[in-house]
Amino acid sequence: MKSKHRYKRRKRYLKGRRLQNYVRDKLLKTFPHLRKKDVSVALAGQQGPDIILSRTGKKLVGHNFEIKNQNRMSTVWKWYNQACKNTKLDGAVIMKSNTRAPLAVIDLDHFLDLIK
Repeated sequence: MKSKHRYKRRKRYLKGRRLQNYVRDKLLKTFPHLRKKDVSVALAGQQGPDIILSRTGKKLVGHNFEIKNQNRMSTVWKWYNQACKNTKLDGAVIMKSNTRAPLAVIDLDHFLDLIK
């Protein structure tokens, strides 16, 4: 039983790590003047942001990244697909919970285009 639990934990770790690496690579491509040392991925269990930016990276990118790769967000995906349906415009989801500030959800490539 322990090995099965360890396997699932390792699989979740790798799933999250793949998305972190994907975002890191996208940032390096979007900001070609940044070097690999300016954009790195946090170690498992490390506190703080999932994408670690150097001082130069922080100035250029201007955002802190928390990376989540979970199926529990399928409702958000349904909303996003609805926003993109039957239009040539970029989709955006604006969502809010009681007593919290509204959040905007947009495509990663569109977000990177906006901040470069």
